[in-house]
Amino acid sequence: MKIMKIGHGGFHWGLRFISKLQRRPPASSIMMRLILQMPGIRKVIGAVLLLGLLTGLIMSCSRGPISLLGVVIERNTDPHKRSPIDGVEVTASLGSRISSVQTDSSGYFNLKLRGWMRNGQTIHLQFTHPGYRPVSMNVNLSDKLYVVDMEPVSLPATPKNDGPSTVISNVKIHYSMKAAATMNVGSAAKTFDVVNTGNVPCDGRLPCSPDGKWKASIGSLTVNAGQDNEFRNVRLSCIAGPCPFTKVQSDRYSKGGNEITASVLDWSDTTTFLLEAEVYHPMVTDVIEDSYPVIFGRTLNFSVPDTGEGVSIEADVNGELIVFPLGPGLYLSWANCTAAADKDHGKSYRCELKDGYNFP
Repeated sequence: MKIMKIGHGGFHWGLRFISKLQRRPPASSIMMRLILQMPGIRKVIGAVLLLGLLTGLIMSCSRGPISLLGVVIERNTDPHKRSPIDGVEVTASLGSRISSVQTDSSGYFNLKLRGWMRNGQTIHLQFTHPGYRPVSMNVNLSDKLYVVDMEPVSLPATPKNDGPSTVISNVKIHYSMKAAATMNVGSAAKTFDVVNTGNVPCDGRLPCSPDGKWKASIGSLTVNAGQDNEFRNVRLSCIAGPCPFTKVQSDRYSKGGNEITASVLDWSDTTTFLLEAEVYHPMVTDVIEDSYPVIFGRTLNFSVPDTGEGVSIEADVNGELIVFPLGPGLYLSWANCTAAADKDHGKSYRCELKDGYNFP
């Protein structure tokens, strides 16, 4: 039986690797001396056990990158007012290694850690933002989701009640959406004749009647609806002559379109056909959409699709109905508004009342 020999240098490398992960002084010389002093088969068994220990530790480690996922929100006892915080600097420290990232408009962060790490290893996290008190914490490396509350540097001031307040009520949101539409701009009615003489044998000279017995003729008509227009509800009818002895030879009209063509086979005397259709012009129009915000305390929230334009807020101000265009600057005389893009292709708005204004 042959026993595989494991080099002295390989053991030293593995033990140095373990010591590095645990941040302890190298223990390779002690353990190696113990194994090398073992007689015969015990030396082999000790080497195998050490190799198993190395393998287990290596499998519990990851070279990265590993992602820490989480969200940063404003601390508030009212769960409806725990709004996301944009632009928070998130920093992770692992020994001398430092990684950082900023939260997006939804407060979300994805912090990537690189290098060798053990599951459960302690990492120091720090969250900073000019308008909030910094947060520091030590966490064990895992795939958990982090929800971090940050307290504003100065708490929102309580509205002053020195004088009568202005009541904002019956709030409604307006915005416009582009929508495809069509307009009926006219109609078309054209006739055409299919000239033929009946009861003339075909004798193999095409075109012939469907049974190949009688000489036939083909008549057709092509009509154009004009630039950017299209035909709809197209009808073809025989209005004169021996109509039963005719057949539509080519149907390039029934589905409509910018240009239509009708072809008819006639194997009797001359017939007359009428081609009719409505003419439509496609266009893009602005459709005004309405929605209602959700109000919690002194804050109203609403969202619009990402294709929504011209956002405005309609409200009763002390009983007088006024429409306030929001504009790109999100300015309102009675509220401070912010906007953030949503992951579902929309935009969320949040408006908080200024001093001197109240909801009913």
